[in-house]
Amino acid sequence: MHTTSIHWCICFPNSLRIKKTLKFLQQNAKERSEMSANAASSTATSYCIPATSGKMSMQELEELRKKLGNVTASSNAPQSSEVIRKMLRDRHNKKNPTQPNPVFPNWVYDRPALIGNFITSPTPVGDPVVAVGTMPLAAQEQALVEDLLYVLIGVDGRDVTAQPVLGRQSRSFIVDPSLDMSIKELVNRILPVASCYSTITRFTEEKSSFEYGQVNHALTAAIRTLMKEYLILVTQLEHLHRQGTLSLQKLWFYIQPTMRTMEILASIATSVDKGECMGGSTLSLLHDRTFNYTGDSQAQELCLYLTKAASVPYYEILEKWIYRGIIKDPYSEFMVEEQELQKEKIQEDYNDKYWDQRYTIVQHRIPSFLKKMADKILNTGKYLNVVRECGRDVTCPDAKEVLYTLKERAYVEQIEKAYYYASKVLLDFLMEEKELVSRLRSIKHYFLMDKGDFFVHFMDLTEEELKKPVDNIIPPRLEALLELTLRMSTANTDPFKDDLKIDLMPHDVITQLLRVLAIDTKQEKAIINAEPTEVSLSGLEAFSFDYIVKWPLSLIINRKALTRYQMLFRHMFYCKHVERLLCNVWISNKAAKQYSLHSAKWFAAAFALRQRMLNFVQNIQYYMMFEVMEPTWHIMENNLKSASNIDDVLWYHTSFLDNCLKDCMLTNPELLRIFSKLMSVCVMFTNCMQRFTHSMRIDSEMKRLTLEHGTMEGSSASAERTEEAEKKSLASKFLAGHVDALQSDSGFEATINKFDSNFSILLLHLLDKLSIYSTNDCEHSMISIIYRLDFNGFYTERLERMAIERSQKTAA
Repeated sequence: MHTTSIHWCICFPNSLRIKKTLKFLQQNAKERSEMSANAASSTATSYCIPATSGKMSMQELEELRKKLGNVTASSNAPQSSEVIRKMLRDRHNKKNPTQPNPVFPNWVYDRPALIGNFITSPTPVGDPVVAVGTMPLAAQEQALVEDLLYVLIGVDGRDVTAQPVLGRQSRSFIVDPSLDMSIKELVNRILPVASCYSTITRFTEEKSSFEYGQVNHALTAAIRTLMKEYLILVTQLEHLHRQGTLSLQKLWFYIQPTMRTMEILASIATSVDKGECMGGSTLSLLHDRTFNYTGDSQAQELCLYLTKAASVPYYEILEKWIYRGIIKDPYSEFMVEEQELQKEKIQEDYNDKYWDQRYTIVQHRIPSFLKKMADKILNTGKYLNVVRECGRDVTCPDAKEVLYTLKERAYVEQIEKAYYYASKVLLDFLMEEKELVSRLRSIKHYFLMDKGDFFVHFMDLTEEELKKPVDNIIPPRLEALLELTLRMSTANTDPFKDDLKIDLMPHDVITQLLRVLAIDTKQEKAIINAEPTEVSLSGLEAFSFDYIVKWPLSLIINRKALTRYQMLFRHMFYCKHVERLLCNVWISNKAAKQYSLHSAKWFAAAFALRQRMLNFVQNIQYYMMFEVMEPTWHIMENNLKSASNIDDVLWYHTSFLDNCLKDCMLTNPELLRIFSKLMSVCVMFTNCMQRFTHSMRIDSEMKRLTLEHGTMEGSSASAERTEEAEKKSLASKFLAGHVDALQSDSGFEATINKFDSNFSILLLHLLDKLSIYSTNDCEHSMISIIYRLDFNGFYTERLERMAIERSQKTAA
């Protein structure tokens, strides 16, 4: 409802109230002019009270002035209305501090004469009159007809007076007890119409305040239109009364058809008032009433008229939302509510839920006839809003006015057309103009190690730098090496390669995964507040990639998705690092075979253990890359081609990442810890083997120097002998330290056996847990790891023994 119509609604009672008060003050005048036959066709404000032929005295004018300006103490509006108005106003101003609600001046509420609803005065107005019961029966009837005509338009009569209203009660009346019983009975039948009029008038005055919203404004305007017709009826009855042709029986006869209408209007007013309905809840109430009166055509037609009128402002908001993606809801009535969120945080906060929380549905504001379409209405505006925020103005080409009707198919079709248009516009915008699939492929190249030559070059160039503690690493140096690698590899053809960045994380991948898995759980606070470990991270443990994504692609590739990509990358990157260490050991072992210790048993055992570890790491990598990521990626890529809206794209992308994390054992803390221990054992073994190989190399060098020293002749070799002696001394000290470390306790053989035992126990534990999850939790993809690692049945017997022991413990 527009502001002008609101002002009209408020101004209408002013003229009505003045004329009613004039009539109230002049009720004892003897001479009244007869109304013309054409009076009934004039405007309602002209018919409210018949004009008088006589002039008002100075005393009457003074009384009128006092009533118009000074009546402040006996307001009929309940105190709770002021509280509700203030609450609604404060709530609105808190949400919209820059656009506060307009406020009517206090005199609108403080002067009850403006309402036109039974001014209750402590002192009677006019001269004292004799009891109506002492009059003849015909005189009693005429007096009561006169009183009832006043009461029907909200003015107290002489013998029928209104009682003050407490709270939200219906108004009651007091009839002179001396009245004849037959007349009194007819009066009591007519008085409910006056009570309904009082309820309706009170409702229209209260709900016309700005705080109650546009839907209530439109509803009160429609009710006022009906009340004009009611006042015309009362005026026509008064015309008959002035002609002397209106008896009490005729009044009852003429008023009966109106009673049903007044009862329905009063019932609606009371229900809206009690439910404190606004916006969608008001429309739901009206819609339900319309359907409840299915058997009563006149009542249904009345409710349908009110519902159509009240739904106009709501549908105006709806049209702007579904056709342009704009919310203009000054009174917080629409089902979709906008939150103050910044889209820039999508790239900063892991838990940022911009897409889900920027626009949300408020359940109690949804009209009951739009509940089935609520999600489509929400998504339609969201899609258009994203395109608008990219600087493109969009308007649905099928935009038509949406109107309320009992046949919901009419407006459902309009909403569906707008939804399909918005879905197509945003999807085409992301897929074609913003090249979403190409962006995802670019991310896959780096985060999922799709480009093999790129990673070989990169790890060769950065290996020495990443071995340093993370605090000693210079990020610009890593960035330069990354740039060099990108230019030297096949990644140079990627148009989005410049968006790839280096990121040194504050935690290792296991800690990061456990922190993410603990989100929204009981352990979240404990993990976040845990004291940081004193062991400093190396560059390899902290290293990760990051990717620059701009709006609106950040809706799909948000911080949450990038964090998942980072976890997958760090997991595989560390596996690749361990594989390189084991391969370096293999290279060292090739050289070590020339030494005299090659015949020792434990030397062969070390080679065998190295090969088992290498087999484990390579098979895990193969499983993750070729049995998890590649098939899942192809499924997602095919699904994206058939996606019909951006929510489908979000769902397919999120499902891809979730499935990859789950099948790579990154969502199960128990498997994650076992795998981490296995990797640690492999790293410690490689360090031990490298130290041993280095010691053997120094020992061989010492023997060579000794032989060369024995063959040296002449004084010219004295300087060289001195230098060689120094080298021999240093090598002897280094070798002594390593030999002591390796051969302490049970010697190097025991060390290798310890590594073998730890590795075998952890690997069996991992296979056993994978077997449990693949059978009990239906994680069938994980069983592929068991087949790969136990390809020759080497662990089968021990796994079966562990399963039997576990079942016996369960049975016990």
